[in-house]
Amino acid sequence: MSSRLYDWFDRRLNLRPVQRTLLDEPIPGGASWIYVFGSVTLFLFLMQAATGMFLALYYAPTPDHAYDSIQFIERDVLFGWFVRGLHHWGASAMVIAIGLHMLQTFLYGAYKSPREVMWMMGVVLFLIVMTFAFTGYLLPWDQTAYWATQVGINMVGTVPLVGDLLSRVLRGGETLGALTLSRFFATHVLFLPAVLIGGIALHLFILRRVGPAGPWTDDRASLSSETFAPRQVYMDAVVIAGVFLAVAILAVSVPLPLTDKANPSDTSFVPVPEWYFLFYYELLKYVHGPLEPLATWILPLCVILIMFFWPFIDRNPVRNPIRRPVALASGLLFLLVVFGLLGISIKNLYAVPRTDPAVARGKAVYAQFGCAGCHRIHGEGGAVAPDLTTVGYTRPDRAWHLKHFPDPQSVMPGSFMPKFPLTDAQLNDLTSYMLSLTRATSS
Repeated sequence: MSSRLYDWFDRRLNLRPVQRTLLDEPIPGGASWIYVFGSVTLFLFLMQAATGMFLALYYAPTPDHAYDSIQFIERDVLFGWFVRGLHHWGASAMVIAIGLHMLQTFLYGAYKSPREVMWMMGVVLFLIVMTFAFTGYLLPWDQTAYWATQVGINMVGTVPLVGDLLSRVLRGGETLGALTLSRFFATHVLFLPAVLIGGIALHLFILRRVGPAGPWTDDRASLSSETFAPRQVYMDAVVIAGVFLAVAILAVSVPLPLTDKANPSDTSFVPVPEWYFLFYYELLKYVHGPLEPLATWILPLCVILIMFFWPFIDRNPVRNPIRRPVALASGLLFLLVVFGLLGISIKNLYAVPRTDPAVARGKAVYAQFGCAGCHRIHGEGGAVAPDLTTVGYTRPDRAWHLKHFPDPQSVMPGSFMPKFPLTDAQLNDLTSYMLSLTRATSS
């Protein structure tokens, strides 16, 4: 039945040439599990597009309603929480997939002649994906989204000559507000998808013109060759199913609570960005004063330009990574720096174990002395004093807290916080609880 139906459409639409174009592409060296990341990235983009369209049905891109619309999706829309979870974790999965795809391309030397343009297009697609992540971060319009975006736009403002203009274009004026949210929403759901679809089409067109690179040695590539279907299609499908299952499990098991609604007057709030920006966030901690532009735009621009023009920088014609020591060392150094900074940042985020009994006792001390009357944690409590949701990350110094509680003015002159008559045990427990507050999620 299916064969007759296919033949019926084929006689009218001439489908067999399309089938040959899509599935009969020869792969030098044969199918391999290492080639799956491009298809996985494409699948995740399609999943992001589908879940994003469903979320857009209920989302209201205005400061007055954006936060409430996200809560409505989470609480009242049937499976809204699941769709938002898929969209959230799908973004992380897409960053990982495209990163692995570029790493495989780099290791196999698949950016060398005649595939330089394909690599350059891949770098552009990677930057578009990261722009997706940045523009989507503001849309929940909570404290984390607002202040993380504020930090990002301020960094753009440090670029000489055009920085002020670019930051005003991003904000839609002098302040981050309704126009900013509207622009970020339109960019996220209209402009970037159109650009990314065009970029993917061009990337695939170039791939079909130059062909897959295959193994890094010509001898191995010449041993065998097979078409994209059926083995490579099977491998891609298996990995795609596994990735979707992992994302679905995360969507079901890990909740995505919001922090407080965005409050432009609460300058005490310090946001914690998503994990794929944490390494850069950590770098900014080490660069201050006159050297700040080095981290905010000079170094990122240099890295992007090196990535983009890497096929012309690495002139070694050999693709075997063992015989490309300079390229291999450069790539390894880059990964060590990125993952080193990421590791340091994550270590600071999880400095105090959640299972520490002192954390539970400190939470009881916090309640005993009525601290929630002034401070807010995960959206609960007063707003008179600073929000403590991520205080353990922004102030990870235990000695500072041990000195602060008995005498707040000794470390914060002018503070209106009273002195608390704490025993040594209470002081240590309360400090442990403060240091455990490292993430803008419910504990």
